[in-house]
Amino acid sequence: MTTRFLTVCILFMAFSVCSAAFGQSAAKQAGRITHNVVLVTVDGLRWQEVFGGSEEALLDKDAGGVKDLDATRNRFHRETAEERRQTLMPFFWNVIAKEGVVFGNPEHDSKAVVTNGLNFSYPGYSEILCGYADSSIDSNAKKDNKNVTVLEWVQSKPGFEKSVAAFCSWDVFPFIINETRSRIPVNAGWEPLGTDSSLGLMGTPAGERLLKLDEVSREFPRYFPEVRYDYVTFRAAEEYVQARKPRLLYLSLGETDDWAHAGRYDLYLDAASRTDDYIRRLWETLQSMPEYKGRTTLILTTDHGRGDNRVDWKSHGEKIEGSEFIWMAVMGPDAAPQLITDSTVTQSQIAATVAASLGLDYNSEVPKAASPLPVVK
Repeated sequence: MTTRFLTVCILFMAFSVCSAAFGQSAAKQAGRITHNVVLVTVDGLRWQEVFGGSEEALLDKDAGGVKDLDATRNRFHRETAEERRQTLMPFFWNVIAKEGVVFGNPEHDSKAVVTNGLNFSYPGYSEILCGYADSSIDSNAKKDNKNVTVLEWVQSKPGFEKSVAAFCSWDVFPFIINETRSRIPVNAGWEPLGTDSSLGLMGTPAGERLLKLDEVSREFPRYFPEVRYDYVTFRAAEEYVQARKPRLLYLSLGETDDWAHAGRYDLYLDAASRTDDYIRRLWETLQSMPEYKGRTTLILTTDHGRGDNRVDWKSHGEKIEGSEFIWMAVMGPDAAPQLITDSTVTQSQIAATVAASLGLDYNSEVPKAASPLPVVK
């Protein structure tokens, strides 16, 4: 009799605990506002410019390859770091930094780091999108990623079927995301847009506009054979959002990295400034649409840092000191604005942050992935 009574009590207590846990989980889910996520990466954009604006030591012809010194200085140089960064990236500092959370600011002893140890693109993007570093990814070769990205993982969940898409300037992304296996539409590099059947826009007004964008794109000189101009990538993503309304969009822009490798600090700054404006325009487009307004989280980061002197700023990699340091930012209805101090976060936390923003637990199925950034309510 006593044993039976104890058993009933234990079962009742267990049921109560589970019910309470479920209730808390349901309440947390019910309190979440985000319905969509936009992930944006800006290739090789240094934290030095994000937090300090144009660097005086690079505003010259020798180290920075600047063609018109007076024009570049007039456009970007200001007396203080705060003025310079707001001049370079006004949307980032006037909106994202005020309404969201920014990581990697050395002024506040906030660090954001790459964990793959190689500090270049394919390993970095795989770490961002999968949530962990993979030592077997050690080149930028166009080989399909054997790892499942958070994009593919999200698409497999109920309510996200055919609601994930990627627009990328670098032509290696179909392999990083493994477009063949994942069946996520990935338009990248100089790939045509208007005739890309995977986008599902052929014969629509948006598809017609993409055909015209292709005409313009074909007229551009292909200064970087593997990277198309970011304007084309941005405009394609903007058209797709308005027509197809994906719940998870990945936008990868690349000109900052390429102009840095080319040793053109003036054009690198120009690309960073344009990128900031593309993000502004995309965000304003989203906020003009009922499907996205007040229901969208924006996540920003980069794939690697760069060197921190007059020569190494052009480069990155495991032998370039400091190129493991990056930056991140999150803005959305479930990310409370806060000042991040005395902390270190990792590139590998982005994947779980994307999932958590959508109310999904990535770590439960991918335990080796890093936990979400401490921003999601």
